[in-house]
Amino acid sequence: MQFILYNMKNLKTPKLTIVGAGPGDVDLITIKAVKALQSADVVLYDALVNEELLKYAPNAELVFVGKRFGCHAYSQDQINELIVVMAKKHGHVVRLKGGDPFVFGRGSEEIEYAQQFGLETAIVPGISSALGVPAANGISLTQRSISESFWVITGTTSDHKLSKDVSLASQSSATVVILMGMHKLDEIVALYQENRTDDLPIAIIQNGTTTKEKKVIGTISSIAALVKDQQIASPAIIVIGEVVRNTSKLTAYFQEENQEDEFIFQNLDFSSII
Repeated sequence: MQFILYNMKNLKTPKLTIVGAGPGDVDLITIKAVKALQSADVVLYDALVNEELLKYAPNAELVFVGKRFGCHAYSQDQINELIVVMAKKHGHVVRLKGGDPFVFGRGSEEIEYAQQFGLETAIVPGISSALGVPAANGISLTQRSISESFWVITGTTSDHKLSKDVSLASQSSATVVILMGMHKLDEIVALYQENRTDDLPIAIIQNGTTTKEKKVIGTISSIAALVKDQQIASPAIIVIGEVVRNTSKLTAYFQEENQEDEFIFQNLDFSSII
């Protein structure tokens, strides 16, 4: 009888916590996210997650589940099933996703699936790359007298086509941030050439906020050549709008004034600029 009671006391409640890992820099994860990782029995992590964050889960079983263009260790259905199996077997499962899990992260789908099987669920938001990467590079998505709003759009839909919202956004004066859009760059450029102007500023930032960050800043007419020349590729975000023009001026200034311009610009604290 005592043996049975002992085992019942040590049974863990099956639980899923969806955690946003932020845009890449390990210091941009939240304290709440770190606490979730520390209490995890299993961590299922994506390809866009900085693996240095896994040190916060020293007692957890770590499972790489992919989820990136051209990199799918598991399908979404398999991940959903794995969450339930692991939670019922081990207890607390943390699903660690790059950026914010509710910004093109399919976090809501995984929560809904887990709840169907009676799992306790929780959500820890993260800093989306759509917000964090431009900010880290001195690009203000909204700016008085320049941009009153911004769009965040997926560049590739579930049927592998360019989102129709890009066409709508290209007809507005809003800042537009496109995620997962590098494979559709030619289509995006064509839409902006049709609906806006060739000299509209555009920035593309690869591996934003990490030590592997690369970026190019140009115009709609020049960006394709710049991307090819600098070998910019996924994962990257695309930022289009007049707000980028101010960043271009800052870049030009530091290139003229500093020999180590690229390093200084990328590590500049823009909060000190008035």
